Formats: sequence, structure tokens, C-alpha cells
Amino acid sequence: MQTVSSYGVELRKQNIPVRQTLEIYRSAVSYLTEIYEQVWEELAEIPDAKRRFNAAEHLVHTTKKNPARFDFDLRFPKMPSYLRRAAIQHALGSVSSYETRMDLWEKSGEKAGKPRLAYENHAMPVFYRDVMYREEKEGKDEAYLKLYDGHDWKWFCVRLNHTDMEYLRRNWSGKKASAPTLEKRHHKYFLRFSYTEEVTLTKTPVKEQIICSVDLGINTDAVCTIMRADGTVLGRKFINHPSEKDRMYRTLGRIRRFQREHGSAQSRGRWAYTKRLNIELGRKIAGAIVKNAEKNHADPEDGAKSEDRTRSEDRTRSEDRTRSEDRNRTDDCVEYSICRWEKCERRSIRSHKSSR
Repeated sequence: MQTVSSYGVELRKQNIPVRQTLEIYRSAVSYLTEIYEQVWEELAEIPDAKRRFNAAEHLVHTTKKNPARFDFDLRFPKMPSYLRRAAIQHALGSVSSYETRMDLWEKSGEKAGKPRLAYENHAMPVFYRDVMYREEKEGKDEAYLKLYDGHDWKWFCVRLNHTDMEYLRRNWSGKKASAPTLEKRHHKYFLRFSYTEEVTLTKTPVKEQIICSVDLGINTDAVCTIMRADGTVLGRKFINHPSEKDRMYRTLGRIRRFQREHGSAQSRGRWAYTKRLNIELGRKIAGAIVKNAEKNHADPEDGAKSEDRTRSEDRTRSEDRTRSEDRNRTDDCVEYSICRWEKCERRSIRSHKSSR
């Protein structure tokens, strides 16, 4: 089984034209989306995906033997070939998805909910190795990116976060990473690297396997039960983080009191802080669940894992960096359960304001 793990390395603040590169790339994707919507009937007749991509590229890129039908090269001169192809692929996917949704909507006969093709996009460029991305010597926290400075595409040296690079050297040294993708989170830019691993699942017969079942609660964060296939319970553990929940309850109480006096317009920062506490609590619960399953030698099952699972490694710079990467498998479920507290607090605030 293949597992794909990704990790985001922060770009240190410096004078590099990341924003200009992002703007021109998204403009290119928007322009290509408009073009391919106009000629989609022509492209849809090509069943093979590779041939369709080549035909789409010939429409916008001029070569010695192929004059382009549209002026893409004039609007976006000297754009690197790999970046241009990534934009073409993104635009083709957007138009193809729109046409599919439109056909389904027309067949359904409904009048509401008509699909809309969005030209404004949030596409993020991929920095392909050697042509868009170059690594510095081993041990240095630097890399070279090909960016657009407003006039031309040039190589820029960027500094990478030392803690993130040490994590990659310690855990992923010697393993091949895919081309990094630019990512923006919380007003910061990251390069996200993906790694593919081959994992061997247990060959133990199903009737002899040991499983770890998880019951997510409210008063108790989670209850882990170690069971055999015949229902025999081998162990049970209650996972609870009272101090973390108390901290989040106190911040919710502060938000409630603040909104009663000043309204909800100025409480965005407080809600963002509470959300980060919620996410961190979910990660701790997930880590405790996986740690308990490993301690009791629970067998990984095909039904419990996806063949192409993506494990996100968006960890904060704390002791959590040393924990097992497998803790992120249940983050979404845990965070969904905990988010009910936030919804209840919002309802109580709205009901209080309406009563006034």
C-alpha cells in the first residue's frame, strides 16, 4: 500500500516577489479557463487525456511548426514551460468539471442551483525541480526559486525555516520528494513537499486481528477499546485533556462577554485564537489514540485505511514535532466532534442578543 505524506516548510520573510509570481500565475489560469470554455466542444471530441492536453497547449503556445490561435504568449511572455503546462492542466480541469456539472444539472431538470464557471481562482504554482526549484548544498536552509519580478523570470535565493528543514532531514533524509507546491496560510508562504512510502499491511487473518475502536465524546474526549474479532474486550482507555479544554472554555467565555457588550464585529481575532486551540486539542487527541493503538499492537486493516491516504504534517513548532506522523489520520473526526462546543457557544450568544 502507498501512503503519501506532506510537510510545509515556511519561507522566511525577505524581499522576494512571491506575490507577483502568484498573481501572474492565477491570471494565466483565468485567461486559459476563458479560452478553453470557448473551444470546449472541439477539445471534448478528443477522448485521450494526453492528446487533449497537447491540443490545448497548441492553441495557446507558438512554435516553429505550430502558430497559436490565441495570444497567450504575448500576454504572458517568457513564462517557464513547466509552469505554463501546470496552468493549462488546472484550466482544463476547471472547465471539464464545469461541463460535467452542467450536464448533470440539465439532466436533473432542476431550475435552481445552476453551475457557474469561476474564472477567479486560488491556484497555487508548482515549482518543478531544476527548471523552477533548485536545492542548496546539504545542510543549508536555502533554496532557489524561479520567480517573476514584474519584468522577467529570475532565480531568487530564499531562506527556509531551520526547524522545518531539521524535521525533514531527521525524518525524510534519503527519500525522494515530489516537486514542492507553493502554499499560503495565515499570511505566510510555505513550500509543501510530498513523500510517497510503501507500507506493508498485516497479513494476520481477520478473525485473529486486534482492533482499536474509538468513541468520540464531549465530557470525555475519546474512549479507546481494544477488541478481538469475536467481540472480546482486551482493554479500554479514557482519553481526556482537561487543562486544554478549560483553556478553550475560558476563551469562549471571554468571547461571550465581549460580544454581549461590543457585538460580534470585532471578535474575529478571538475566534481565530479559539479555533487554533481547538485544532491543537484535536491533534493531541488523535496522537493519544494512535499511541494507544500502537501500544496494544492493534492491526492495521484495509477497511481502516485508504490506499492513497494523505497525511498532513501541518504541525506547530513544539514538542508535537517529535510525535508519530500517524496521529493525523483521525484529526478531522476529532476536530468535528470538538467543534460542537464552538457552535453551542455561538447559539447561546445569538439567543442572548435576541432576548435583549
